Amino acid sequence: MRTIRTACALAQMALLLSALPSQVMAQDAHAARSPIYGVTIPEGYRKWEMIAPAEEAAPLDELRVVLGNPAAVKAIENSTMPFPDGAILVKLAYKRKQSSEFETATIPGQATTVQVMVKDSRRYASTGGWGYGRFINGQPADLAQHQTCFACHEARVKSRDYVFTHFAP
Repeated sequence: MRTIRTACALAQMALLLSALPSQVMAQDAHAARSPIYGVTIPEGYRKWEMIAPAEEAAPLDELRVVLGNPAAVKAIENSTMPFPDGAILVKLAYKRKQSSEFETATIPGQATTVQVMVKDSRRYASTGGWGYGRFINGQPADLAQHQTCFACHEARVKSRDYVFTHFAP
């Protein structure tokens, strides 16, 4: 009887310990995973190199900047298509705001999204080799928003390995 109780206690402890990392990860915004693709916000992305700025007209009315990890930057600088596995692009989007210090300047206002593309040709074979993540305040956007990612990239930039961004020299 004691052996059974000990085995049950060990099994319960193992279950609790195996659940612990996911509980810790759920508290970390960088560990939140996008629906469908399981993409996360990459650690240290804010220190990556800028690939290009962009402006989105109404109704979004946003300023955006695309950053890339070293693999993505090298590929886009050299026009390497398709992008290599491991390339990651991160788009930061902000509402446009008029500068209070300089009336003709537009500056980033409130942050709206962090959008992530991860190249893994095996894992994401059905979506051109790319996995997508769209995050609002560090949390993944809903399933419906993620269902539109690949269709939009496929319809507009399939010939560019599904990437909209051009390198800004």
